[in-house]
Amino acid sequence: MRTDLLVRRTRMHFPRFDVAEIKIAPINKGGSDRKFYRIRCSPDQTLILVKYNLEREENRHYVQIANFLGEHGIRVPKIYFHDPTEGLIWIEDLGESDLYSYRHDSWLVRRAFYESALDQIATLHALRESVCVEMKEHLPAEFNAALYVWEQNYFFENCLGRYFGVDNVKLGSLATLPALNQVAANLARLPRVLVHRDFQSQNIIMRNSLAYLIDFQGMRPGLAEYDLASLLYDPYVDLTEAERAELIAYYREQQIKNGITVNGEFDSKLRHCVRQRLMHALGA
Repeated sequence: MRTDLLVRRTRMHFPRFDVAEIKIAPINKGGSDRKFYRIRCSPDQTLILVKYNLEREENRHYVQIANFLGEHGIRVPKIYFHDPTEGLIWIEDLGESDLYSYRHDSWLVRRAFYESALDQIATLHALRESVCVEMKEHLPAEFNAALYVWEQNYFFENCLGRYFGVDNVKLGSLATLPALNQVAANLARLPRVLVHRDFQSQNIIMRNSLAYLIDFQGMRPGLAEYDLASLLYDPYVDLTEAERAELIAYYREQQIKNGITVNGEFDSKLRHCVRQRLMHALGA
């Protein structure tokens, strides 16, 4: 869709704005067949416009998920208007400072930001099943054994096969290792909560030192430890083992405050989820 059409659509749904002052600029960030634009309506007022592919199922549920998260105290961009026919969403502009952009700052600064992000994800993980069931029709398939196996195969095919050139015979023997199938089966048997699914530094916007979640349309039932693994073993950000240990301890404290029992399986689940998440990242 041409930018002049996007300006006209904006003017149609926000008639108080002076069309002569509206300026639109693409944002070089996307994914899941979406394009983002920053619309400047006046010197001190901006919006973000999202144009999504109507054929991708999860994109159509973004607004419902955003509203659900906001209603339950999880910070996300406000939805101003949704045009489902055109696949357009006008949302709050939270700025350009994601958690990733602070990766070179001191740990004293970054720790507070990471803790704010963990506060948000711990709130999501603590939502009762009776609350979450209302979102079932808007969510992708839950994490099950087949999805964990898919992540493993994604790694074998794209990282080992396409990038490192490992031959198909070797790939086949690796992909069918009993230990990997057992990991997938064991993780799939564990109780699930709602997870972000892509909880990494570029999907966390910092505004006034508070973390806001974005890119959450892949939310689904899964393991809380998978989200924790995604953030603390983010392939684009270097965290020391000491920093990870501090954040793991902080997250566990938040779980206990939210009435969630933290037992001896936590560390084992986290290790397996780290393996799965990194295999997915390497495949990507």
